[in-house]
Amino acid sequence: MPKLRRRTGTATSPVERNFFRPGRTVKRYRLKSLISRFLVTVVVYATVFITPLASVSLAQTGNPVTVGTSAGASILNDGELLLQGRHGLNALYDMRYEEADSIFVGIEERFAGHPVGPFLRALVVWWRILPNLEMGPTDDDYIFYNAMEHVIELSDALLDQHSDDFDAMFFKAAALGFRGRQRSNRREWLAAAVDGRKTLDYIFKIAEADTSNADFQFGRGVYDYFASVIPEKYPVVRPMMLFFPDADRDRGLKNLAFTASEGDFIRTEAAYFLLQIYLVYEPNFEKARTYAEWLRSSYPGNAYFHVLEGRVYARWSLWDATVLIFEDVVERYEEGKTGYNNLLVSQALYYLGRYDMLRGRMNDAFVRFDRILELGESIPTDTYFKVHATLRSGMILDQRDERALALEHYKKVLAMDERGNSRDRAKQYRKTPYRSE
Repeated sequence: MPKLRRRTGTATSPVERNFFRPGRTVKRYRLKSLISRFLVTVVVYATVFITPLASVSLAQTGNPVTVGTSAGASILNDGELLLQGRHGLNALYDMRYEEADSIFVGIEERFAGHPVGPFLRALVVWWRILPNLEMGPTDDDYIFYNAMEHVIELSDALLDQHSDDFDAMFFKAAALGFRGRQRSNRREWLAAAVDGRKTLDYIFKIAEADTSNADFQFGRGVYDYFASVIPEKYPVVRPMMLFFPDADRDRGLKNLAFTASEGDFIRTEAAYFLLQIYLVYEPNFEKARTYAEWLRSSYPGNAYFHVLEGRVYARWSLWDATVLIFEDVVERYEEGKTGYNNLLVSQALYYLGRYDMLRGRMNDAFVRFDRILELGESIPTDTYFKVHATLRSGMILDQRDERALALEHYKKVLAMDERGNSRDRAKQYRKTPYRSE
């Protein structure tokens, strides 16, 4: 196998306090994660993923427009604005960041004083952050927060002129949603929850503005789904439902599918969200594959979507396709393609190593896992793939009857953050050496 070049990447998610009565047998971290999933995922995500509509809709090619619009006169409805914005978003989702930013700069200049330009340019920063979340905070975090704060300020200025300004409500909700999501990624739970709660009224007003518009229904669809599913999956958060509007899982899925098939600007976000649902929350191979393949064919340069496609096939142990996809990921990483960073290639190497183990190629598997650990030296967090590469390296050493080295690896796993069942397995193999079946 060719030696991987070392390259740097650039930051993980979940909220708040144990407000439940004493005596509950739920770990504090578990409660943080559960409350995070509810307040941040349900509320913040519902806003986060309605935003690209705002992004593109205002890409005007004619004369400058006077900012400030009433609820019935949103420039989001201007057909002349659509084409340039669509080009910008397509470039952004394909990780052609400079091209996207240059388009969005033109929009910002044409719509001086309107939040659309600063918001769109902040999305470019967001997509630089997203594939690198586990690298921890970088300068891009501060650039992103400042940009979204500027969007909020511009939106507030419009709302001071017209309290029912639709564009201002839309972009303020979008900025709060994205900022809240990133705050949750950085474990700033309370601040994320506050941002998320502020978005709710805007979400429903936007959805009710035009029920026939597939893009406008996306935020409500996300809310309906997660506000229904998360309390069922984690009953401990059910008391919180008293403070939130009623939700409907089936209606949520219907609206998400509606946006994915009929939306103009949030179609990609809807497809991405449905992929996550059918990969994690309601495993369904055919549906997950459909959305993964659509994302890949639409944005072949997006490394994030590329890895997600591979994980769909790995989830259902379809190894022929898994290997082809992840070998391509590794090759693109070695070529230095945009977005193919240490974090993403570590995922590819992990699944390739698992396949090697299944085929009895323990030496090849060990080399792959060792490379993950080498790449992990530049990653400040204990990712799932770093932890499990350490665990599986120990397992292979047990297979070689190198017990002392295997025990060292299991000890390292126990000192790392728990990922999945990593600690239970490390404890098991410390007691009884691993042997493949």
